[in-house]
Amino acid sequence: MRLRTTVIAALAALLLAGAAAVAGCGTSEPTATGASAPPATAAAPPPRYEEQAVDKLQRNPTAVDPDAGVRTNFDPNAHADTTDPARLPQPRTDAEIRAELRKSGIPSGQQAALTPDGLAVAPLGAPDVVRAVIHAGNQIARLPYRYGGGHQTWIDTAYDCSASISFAFAAAGLLDRPMVSGDLARWGDPGPGRWITIYAHGEHAYMYVAGLRFDTSGLRQTGSRWQTAPRSGAGFTVRHPPGL
Repeated sequence: MRLRTTVIAALAALLLAGAAAVAGCGTSEPTATGASAPPATAAAPPPRYEEQAVDKLQRNPTAVDPDAGVRTNFDPNAHADTTDPARLPQPRTDAEIRAELRKSGIPSGQQAALTPDGLAVAPLGAPDVVRAVIHAGNQIARLPYRYGGGHQTWIDTAYDCSASISFAFAAAGLLDRPMVSGDLARWGDPGPGRWITIYAHGEHAYMYVAGLRFDTSGLRQTGSRWQTAPRSGAGFTVRHPPGL
């Protein structure tokens, strides 16, 4: 009986020791001396965004430029009252504008200008079609005269009087074929035009464009069809392109 009691007590002691060992497994690791490590402390919460930003600026003071946005050479008079008419920009007078145009060589109003090499410069106020006539006239202004030249083909080496006018008109979209002088005497509207006036009869034709005469007879005088000097219109029929 005593032996049984002793065995039961020994078994109970072994069971208690095993339970204690199982309960302590995984909660701590043995140290070098076999002692258990101190219990782990809870991790500190991460710093807030504002705290991180302040810490970054404290560790990197050059991230903030104390002079940023500061104006140098500040003029206290820059914000002075500009409602005084004397301080406001004044518009240029017509006389000043005309003087500048004369210096630039660009004509104003309705009068074209003539360059030293015999080419015409359209005035600023000229319509696009008038500019096109002048531009085309410049292309053949110094080409020689030849009777019948320019009537068989638009691009030729010489042009007679009516073909010269026809070439300039066709380039501006006013004609679709060359005309002889007699045709030009019947073409368009009667009387002088505002921008272009044709003088024609059965043997000759010339015209004025923005105040300049375009005439093959001028080749003998200056080497260019463009002329500033007028000529008599006696015996010629006066016509003009519609609307011009």
